[in-house]
Amino acid sequence: MTTAPADDSLWLRRFHSAPPSQTPQGQMTLVCFPHAGGSASFFYPVSAALQPTLQVLALQYPGRQDRRHEPCLTSIAELADETFTALRPLLDRPLAFFGHSMGATLAFEVAVRMKQRLGLAPATLFASGRRAPSRHRHETVHQLGDAGLIGELKKLSGTDSRVLGDLELLQSILPAIRGDYRAAETYRYTPGPRLDCPVIVLTGDQDPKVTLDEARAWADHTTGPSELRVFPGGHFYLANHQTAVINLISDQLLTLTI
Repeated sequence: MTTAPADDSLWLRRFHSAPPSQTPQGQMTLVCFPHAGGSASFFYPVSAALQPTLQVLALQYPGRQDRRHEPCLTSIAELADETFTALRPLLDRPLAFFGHSMGATLAFEVAVRMKQRLGLAPATLFASGRRAPSRHRHETVHQLGDAGLIGELKKLSGTDSRVLGDLELLQSILPAIRGDYRAAETYRYTPGPRLDCPVIVLTGDQDPKVTLDEARAWADHTTGPSELRVFPGGHFYLANHQTAVINLISDQLLTLTI
């Protein structure tokens, strides 16, 4: 396995240049982890909004968009190992993680690898739209046929309706979506030392994938402070509360850099 320069690698996308007042070693960098079936471009608005003050990088998993010809990785462990390798050149600066849905689990596992291998931690872990790693549900969406998988996407309202209406395009992205669902649904938490960073949990009050109790359980995974923020909405609540979510991220991370 080779390590490419993270800012220019297949794994990490930078949509806007770093704030000019920050040096590479001192800048706070937010790394965004997309949901199952998602891509780096999902976080373009976050990068645009935070660009004046924070550097934002977004993960691009294999099997989608410009990486569509690469085989998907179908386990959280594989994704976490590859992501950790891609981030390794950036670990000389403060990093914060924001993960939505499957991305929250992946962000947690990358943070675990940072702690175990280097004794490091993200400045803050934002866990959005996902139950705590230790709260398992038996889910088998990845085993459904194409119609069932498409039905799940429609139910969660996280896929562009133009994509759902374009059968040819939809067929081309279903393998990546199925692979991500398999990774998320076959994940099993391995008990170990807790993280020591702040964990801010964000969830929708009508999310069928996360109960408030499952969201609160993130506190069991860190010795640092844990906070739960509940928004009106379902699994993709953040689409309707983008400004509030971005302000929450900014307020937390700018406080840490002062």
